[in-house]
Amino acid sequence: MSGPPGAGKSLMAACLPGILPPLTPAEALEVSMVQSVAGTLEGGAISRRRPFRAPHHSASIAALTGGGLKVRPGEVSLAHLGVLFLDELPEFQRAVLDSLRQPLETGKVDVARANAHLSYPARVQLVAAMNPCRCGHLGDPALACSRAPRCAADYQSKVSGPLLDRIDLHVEVDPVRAADLALPPPAEGSAEVAARVAAARARQTARAAESGARTNAELDGEALERFATPDDAGRTLLFQAAEAMRLSARGYTRMLRVARTIADLAGVEQVGRIHVAEALSYRRQAPRA
Repeated sequence: MSGPPGAGKSLMAACLPGILPPLTPAEALEVSMVQSVAGTLEGGAISRRRPFRAPHHSASIAALTGGGLKVRPGEVSLAHLGVLFLDELPEFQRAVLDSLRQPLETGKVDVARANAHLSYPARVQLVAAMNPCRCGHLGDPALACSRAPRCAADYQSKVSGPLLDRIDLHVEVDPVRAADLALPPPAEGSAEVAARVAAARARQTARAAESGARTNAELDGEALERFATPDDAGRTLLFQAAEAMRLSARGYTRMLRVARTIADLAGVEQVGRIHVAEALSYRRQAPRA
């Protein structure tokens, strides 16, 4: 999520675990095992609530991915099957952020030390928030950025392209005006959204059970082609967009997974052109001038 300060990015991220379905018994056991190794299991009780971890941007590589003299899981493993939220993304050290590339791709962390070589699970939903530029007011006519567009380019370049390529949804968050606070509450609350998400997750689990995947994010190879291939109109749009947007092979498969998930949320079995179009609209855009 990219937007000016006070737009509600951190609040929306903190609300995300509330719309995710509770952990299944098997998932709860996985999460509890990681917490037990890290010494963070409260009272020895197993919780069905999905983890939410939000490390400070001063965190080191060892804190984020695991390590230390007595090797312990890092934040990415403590967020296993939950949400890892990185606020002020460009403020993290670049090497720290790039250390997440392998865990995001494989769903696990391999920690190699002289006295130990361990693997921890790290199947997380990464959510990040950032200002569009250092001053945070790029594109706001009332608080114009005096160094645009250089300010935005310098600030956003702190995050490497390969890491951004692993982030499926790039959302522009508009500023909240005083008048917006007086609007009536939304017609749909977290409970309604959570029910729709749970139904979509149930569809994914049932569909991919034979391939061993739990969600669309884990679909790959033949299973991805079988379950996420769009109809003719959607396939044509995807091919055209892949060439125009110069999507990498990773970006192409990630777009298929996102389109499959959008179709699941809509309760539609066949991925269509409209689902592909929405998935493509979330791909990373160039910095605004």
